[in-house]
Amino acid sequence: MILTVTLNTALDITYRVRSLRPHASHRVSEVVERPGGKGVNVARVLAALGQEVTVTGFAGGATGRAVRDGLAGTPGLTDALVPVAGATRRTIAVVDERSGDTTQLNEPGPQIEPAEWGAFLDRYEELLGGASAVALCGSLPPGVPVGAYANLVRPARAQGVPVLLDTSGEPLRRGVAARPDIIKPNADELAELTGSHDPLRATQDARRRGAHAVVASLGTDGLLAVTPEGRWRAAPLARIPGNPTGAGDSAVAGLLSGLVEHLSWPDRLTRAVALSTATVRSPVAGEFDRTAYEKLLARVSVTAA
Repeated sequence: MILTVTLNTALDITYRVRSLRPHASHRVSEVVERPGGKGVNVARVLAALGQEVTVTGFAGGATGRAVRDGLAGTPGLTDALVPVAGATRRTIAVVDERSGDTTQLNEPGPQIEPAEWGAFLDRYEELLGGASAVALCGSLPPGVPVGAYANLVRPARAQGVPVLLDTSGEPLRRGVAARPDIIKPNADELAELTGSHDPLRATQDARRRGAHAVVASLGTDGLLAVTPEGRWRAAPLARIPGNPTGAGDSAVAGLLSGLVEHLSWPDRLTRAVALSTATVRSPVAGEFDRTAYEKLLARVSVTAA
């Protein structure tokens, strides 16, 4: 079982409008609601790949119930979310149909009380016992300690469970010091962590700070991986237009599934790039175009960096 942790789960709401204009009233042509948060998106992709996956984190209020209802019945996915008094946040994405651009509005999330954080830690320790790998993903809701991810990396490592960390800012900085097996920052997050805007130099610096392996998302340029086994760049042979929302989460799912299947690093990166590119073809995060994915597996370039 792969365990995904989403401390700041969300109800993702996507509006489609013909053309988004400031200071104007808009008629919405389509509304889509679905469970969200980075780890939830990762879990859905893993489940679609045939992996057994468990989702944990927090859920509360009417939006929390909507998240749990949306997860119910997903084959291969188990809901182990911890209830809280506050309401799970909403994220609003407004898609401009004319330009293809997406405007994102993210709420901060519920206030997590100390007793709720303690209850989550107890649940996490229980779930680690059956986990083959763990993904720690996304932002922290108010009330959760800034060093939370570092405190979640350590018990996983103590039990020999590989950990992938995908977050940003100070939670990433502190989490890296706990020596996760993989971190997956994007270019901006990597630059913020290391102070370097050169991706190769920054990934090497991130490893020196504690990460066992670093896989950096470079947008349309694909992935750059610096690992103990070698350094690689992986990218699709051709750029594919579409909505990039959730593409990074699909890349995490590709890396994690490749890890538990004991694939080589080039094969893991091929899967991650194919999944993230196929997600660009899908209208919503947490889904990928399976036909595109299967074709893209043969259309990813992996070269030594």
